[in-house]
Amino acid sequence: MPATISPNIRKYKLVIFDLDGTLLDSFPWFLSVVNDVAGMHGFRHVAPHEVEEMRGKGSRELVEFLEVPFWKIPAIARDMRRMKTERLKDIPLFAGVDRMLRQFSESGVVTAMVSSDSEDNVRAALGEATQHIAHFDCGASLFGKAAKYKAVLKRTGIPASDAISIGDEVRDAEAAQKAGIAFGAVSWGYATPAALAKTSPALTFASIEDICRLV
Repeated sequence: MPATISPNIRKYKLVIFDLDGTLLDSFPWFLSVVNDVAGMHGFRHVAPHEVEEMRGKGSRELVEFLEVPFWKIPAIARDMRRMKTERLKDIPLFAGVDRMLRQFSESGVVTAMVSSDSEDNVRAALGEATQHIAHFDCGASLFGKAAKYKAVLKRTGIPASDAISIGDEVRDAEAAQKAGIAFGAVSWGYATPAALAKTSPALTFASIEDICRLV
């Protein structure tokens, strides 16, 4: 997986962003609450030495690792969203996100946000940067992002070949593949670069500044 992207990279008409771990530095918050949620819902606790192993897994592998019954996932997601709402003011965007989104907006690139979080949480997390996102499709289930990507494509009228999804998890890559769009992997999020490399992303971004080169 390349560490940087070529200055001659192709330009996309639609860029679909993920929030957590891509634009929002929420992984430390996640680690601070995951064992509390495990106690509430009866799944496996995560020991400090297991964090990197956990980051190297895809979503299905992670569900198995944490011993989470699939039927519990919606309730777990609801509680995670509620807890996150209470702490949003303490969870920062990564440095340079506002400037990067503004650059896309001013350059005429259509931007969208597809997240598993609620739209209210997403807008609150982005703050003033919200104005630079043209389309929101939030509340995706754990494996439901592909449908959201397709909905954004239909709404914008932009062909899948002119769109790219940018995210930090294996499920983001899998969803992009199902939707027929390119995937750009960021190296600073929830999943390890090695785990993302196995998905064969079209692009890999080593920094927020790298993403700006799409403009």
